Amino acid sequence: MSIVTFWDSRDEQNGKTMSVAAIATYMAIEHNYKILVVSTTNKEDILKRCFWEESKIKKNLGIFGPNASLEVENGVEGLARIIRSNKISPDIITNYTKVVFKDRLEILLGSNETAKEDDYTEGKIEDSYPEIISMANQYYDIILVDLDYNVDEEIQNKIINSSDIIVINTSQRISSIDILNEKRQENNLLQSKRAILMVSRYDRCAKYNIKNLTRYLGEKNQVLTVPYNTLFFEAAEESGVPDLFLRFKKSIDPEDRNAFFLSEVKRATESIVYRLQDLQMRM
Repeated sequence: MSIVTFWDSRDEQNGKTMSVAAIATYMAIEHNYKILVVSTTNKEDILKRCFWEESKIKKNLGIFGPNASLEVENGVEGLARIIRSNKISPDIITNYTKVVFKDRLEILLGSNETAKEDDYTEGKIEDSYPEIISMANQYYDIILVDLDYNVDEEIQNKIINSSDIIVINTSQRISSIDILNEKRQENNLLQSKRAILMVSRYDRCAKYNIKNLTRYLGEKNQVLTVPYNTLFFEAAEESGVPDLFLRFKKSIDPEDRNAFFLSEVKRATESIVYRLQDLQMRM
């Protein structure tokens, strides 16, 4: 059982969450793993749009008053309450997730930014993430953590240090690449075999393509990428990511302009799986 954390070195729109969605979906379709994606954002949840249409709130004029929800609180907010009551267990986590593929892929959505922190008197909701991830690791085969830059640095470090693999994301901007390089020089963990470099929203026509970027960063292995793809980004806006990858699986012409996107998602996914297997064999 393994934890793979997707992390970036600065707060910018570099497509990290979209890469998590692509890799999680491909991995769930092509591998026999029970996968959990953990979102740590407290903003508009991109992951939610990738997989489910926004449900409209129905007015409830019953005994609970207007607009009161009768559903059990989902996502990390619900689990945070369970942790506070010392009732959490590995198998209970699945009760708070949303299912994409049964027994293959589930998503634990991040906290709602409108949630009242007063309800969590012992600390912020994000303080619960390390324990939730650790507990989930006893139940799922692979945990993919979409680590938000706005999470407290101490919590980020706890999650990163507990991860089997850290996927370090960057854009192709030279300023971002240089900041990433500085961070790596300061942190031995980010230079270790546990770290993998990835470019999200990759453009192969840019100056810093795979070959140049790999050389610039002094990497032995080629940097991984998830290319920008129009069909994928449209599907992500229309809750169609699972259907898109299932269509790709049925047939895609090697000459199709979408073939490069799929081949790079496959390369990224297989590299992560191989690195996990290699690290486990060394233990």
